[in-house]
Amino acid sequence: MLTASLIFLITLILVIWQPRGLQIGTTAVIGAVAALILGVVSFNDVLIVFNIIWDATLAFIGIIILSMVLDEIGFFEWAALKMAKLSHGSGRRMFFYSIILGAVVSALFANDGAALILTPILLAKMRILRLNTKTILAFLLAGGFISDSASLPFVFSNLTNIVTADYFGIGFITFTLNMLLPYFVSVATSMLFLFILLHKDIPKNVNISLLPEPKSVLKNYALFKFAWFFLAFLLAAYAIGDIYHIPISIFALSGALTFLAIASYTKTVHAPTIIKEAPWQIVWFSLGLYVVVYGLKNAGLTHEITHILEYLNAQSQLVAVVATGFLAAGLSAVMNNMPTIMIMDIALHDIGNEAMIYANIVGCNLGPKMTPFGSLATLLWLHTLAKKDVTISFWSYSKFGLLITPPVLLLVLLSLV
Repeated sequence: MLTASLIFLITLILVIWQPRGLQIGTTAVIGAVAALILGVVSFNDVLIVFNIIWDATLAFIGIIILSMVLDEIGFFEWAALKMAKLSHGSGRRMFFYSIILGAVVSALFANDGAALILTPILLAKMRILRLNTKTILAFLLAGGFISDSASLPFVFSNLTNIVTADYFGIGFITFTLNMLLPYFVSVATSMLFLFILLHKDIPKNVNISLLPEPKSVLKNYALFKFAWFFLAFLLAAYAIGDIYHIPISIFALSGALTFLAIASYTKTVHAPTIIKEAPWQIVWFSLGLYVVVYGLKNAGLTHEITHILEYLNAQSQLVAVVATGFLAAGLSAVMNNMPTIMIMDIALHDIGNEAMIYANIVGCNLGPKMTPFGSLATLLWLHTLAKKDVTISFWSYSKFGLLITPPVLLLVLLSLV
């Protein structure tokens, strides 16, 4: 147990800290190799892990590539400008519309896509509007929170969703039917509590005449219109693929590469640049970290958590769901949601309570918002802001996260019961 725990802790610290630019995938692989050499895991365990995460990881890569292509043609910038124009100069209306936009982008293009792509666009528009620092920070905090809290409705909306759906064999349609209500509850309650916490920093009026027309930012209007049909087709393909038990990565990755090829053919994007800049480190991060976590399973940690979950399952469904969600949320906030979802999935394997599986997902998606290092999306979001000269301190972020996350989490968990 000690060796496995030390490898896990050191790997996690280096993933969060990233000393001297050490990339997250490289760190996770080093941790996995250490676990293999020290006998914490076997080579057979590595093969088991690969079989668990390959579909999730490739699907996630596909979604991010598609997001990058759409971003390159001006799709998201058009959406942000359209949102601003529809506010008709009302600061409060713009605040709510920006949250709705974030919720839609997070649902369709994953939380990391919303954090990486939408954040710089919104920040640039806020600066064009000459908003003060507190107002800009309010919009950014709202956008950062909704990127994770709204990553619930589809299997591909969050890497934690994909990993869990694959592990328990949950199909695309089944997952969506179970998570649509929690998604809408999460978006609605997030909007309510974000407004309560941040309303003092939201101006009554905004001079939207400073912004360009949405259509002016599109590189290829014909491709932009085609993108809407392509996205609708892709969603339908996910559903059809579920009926025939086709892995989601087949559609996500092939769909992304097809759209990339079309965009490249029209000379709207440079395909080699997109492929080069895709987050390939996520592949090594998922494989490496899961191997390290599997070492904790072999050492008996997940067995201890299983005892806790068995006790909860023996209580009422309300207690089981809420407590499981808060347990997952607490672990995610302390040690990041990716290792948490892996540990909790393994621990839940023989419990036999479907609602607790979904509660685990909700907890792992919302819980990370309580600390800056709770999720990869938040780490990337903060890194993106830092490059744009926007710094949010550890305590400022944690204070905000600890205030807003518990009530939103509780209401979303109650929607599962």
